[in-house]
Amino acid sequence: MSEPLGIKGACHCGAVRFRVRLPDGFASARRCDCSYCGMRGAVAVSAKLGDIVFDEGEGLLTLYRFNTMQAEHYFCSRCGIYTHHKRRSNPHEIGVNVACIEGKSPFDFECVPVLDGVTHPADAGARGYRIAGHLHYKKAPAG
Repeated sequence: MSEPLGIKGACHCGAVRFRVRLPDGFASARRCDCSYCGMRGAVAVSAKLGDIVFDEGEGLLTLYRFNTMQAEHYFCSRCGIYTHHKRRSNPHEIGVNVACIEGKSPFDFECVPVLDGVTHPADAGARGYRIAGHLHYKKAPAG
């Protein structure tokens, strides 16, 4: 069963506030190595397109598109933080920046798969993404 539309999120400055339902919880956490995501460096989780509601600041979101112009990357026009994107690979899904979700951090994940966005499935004729690698985080001992 998916979670209710009660997972709260916001950009860094708090001007953009939203609630989202994550059907797979945080099991869908991943990164991408395409030219944009590689520079952005965010861990994203999946939600259905209609499963995000903006409580404040939706009008402050700025849209960025590149290359095929199909994926829609949104970020706060005040603080610049990426909040979510509409996927090229599945236009019925969005990726939500884990760092924007209340109480979560990209450092909560010991291992995050990195998808091969350089060879996008829509360009390669492949079915689904290939895993390009994994990003590991291990907290250093205190002291």
